[in-house]
Parts: sequence; C-alpha cells; structure tokens
Amino acid sequence: MSVFANLVARLAELLEPFFHASATAAAIVLFTACVRLAIHPLSRATARGQKARTKLAPQIAELRKKHGKNPERLQKAILELHAEEKVSPLSGCLPSLLQLPAFFLMYHLFSSTRIGGEPNRLLDHTLFASPLGDRWTDALSDGGVLGPQGLLYVALFAIVAAVATFTYRRTKQQMAASPGMPVAGPDGVELPGAAAMGAMAKVMPLMSFATLITVAVVPLAAALYVVTSTTWSAVERAWLYRDVPAGGSVVATAR
Repeated sequence: MSVFANLVARLAELLEPFFHASATAAAIVLFTACVRLAIHPLSRATARGQKARTKLAPQIAELRKKHGKNPERLQKAILELHAEEKVSPLSGCLPSLLQLPAFFLMYHLFSSTRIGGEPNRLLDHTLFASPLGDRWTDALSDGGVLGPQGLLYVALFAIVAAVATFTYRRTKQQMAASPGMPVAGPDGVELPGAAAMGAMAKVMPLMSFATLITVAVVPLAAALYVVTSTTWSAVERAWLYRDVPAGGSVVATAR
C-alpha cells in the first residue's frame, strides 16, 4: 500500500505545476488511463474474439434446435464448438477482472487514515474543495446538493449517466442488428450465448446505471477512477466496434 501511495504522490508532484491543488486528482485520472492503456491489448483481443463468436451464431442456432431440450448437452456442444474454432467464451471478462486490483488499491488508499504507520497525507488533498477521501454523504452534509462538493458529484453523476445511456443504446442497437452477436455490459464483461438477449433486456438497464451507486458510496478518489475507467470503456468499445454499425453486421475485425 505504501508503494502505491508513493506512486500517486510522485505523480501528483509532477502534475502540480499544471493542476496546483487538484494535482492528486489529476494523478488519479492519469493513473487510471495508464491502467486502461496497459490492458488495451486484451480489450482488442476480446473484440476480435467477440467478432469471431458472431460468425459462429448460425452453428450455435443449429445446436439449440438439436439440443434445445437438453441444456447440459447444449452447453457441452457449444463449448466444443468454441474449442474447435479456438475461440474462448470467457475472454470478455479479462479486461474488467484485471482492473479490480487497481480499483481496490485506490479504494483502500483513500479509506485508510494511516499508511505504513504514518498519517495518510493524501486524505488532505482535494478536488474543487472536496477531500479525495470523502463520500457523497459527506458532500451532502457540507453544503447540500448545490454546495461546492455537491455540485462536483452532480457533475460526476451526469458523466456516468451520459456514458451509461450511450452504452445501453449502442448495445441495444447492435443486438437488434446482429442478434447472434455476443454483447457486453458497461465494463466490457460479455454476456455470452443464449442468455445474452434475455439478460440484456432484463438486467442491462441496471448494469448500465449501477456505476452511479458506486460513485455515490466510494471515496471521491475511487469515484474518479470509476468515472475515468467507465468513460474509457465506452470510447474504447465504440472504436473497437466501429465496424459493427447499428444497422449492419461485422465487416472487419479489430487489428
């Protein structure tokens, strides 16, 4: 934890001439971007895998007709098809799973009053007068929704809501255009196979906007990580799936 704290502090020192009192917040955004950039090759591989699975949709439809009354046999046949075509049905989870350690480090760093036996000085840093260790409830008790801290959270909620709406609409459009195409939630976690459409219709609205709850309950520093990462995910997926228009099918693979 102390190593991670020193990394954030060092980044903040480098950014201080440009961002002054908000240097630590800027360091968190930069750190998040570096994490996402590091796992970008996996995201590209995931996109290629999802497009490859799209091509298997007709074969999977035939398997459902053949084994529709035997779920266990159907699942086995689909897995065998994936293995035969050298396509992993679970690759879509990897980018999100690899982000979890960084998120939890950020969460614990700004939830701990002491680091390495010393007071956690990072808790004194702010973004627009909002301490990075505070939560939304603290903002509400200090000025309310329209106070300086409250307005910062209003801005974060607005960004998350806009990103979630974009992700939700784009995914629904892709599903309507290519029913057999594997789809993913707001953080890139794939909903594979036959369960995708039903789960998307019922769960996706909650998944898309669940980030709002996360931003409200975690420390502001962790909220910045979540907002930055979620926005990156939306932009990244829009670019990686730019060849999957709302009204068409896959015409090329990610390179």
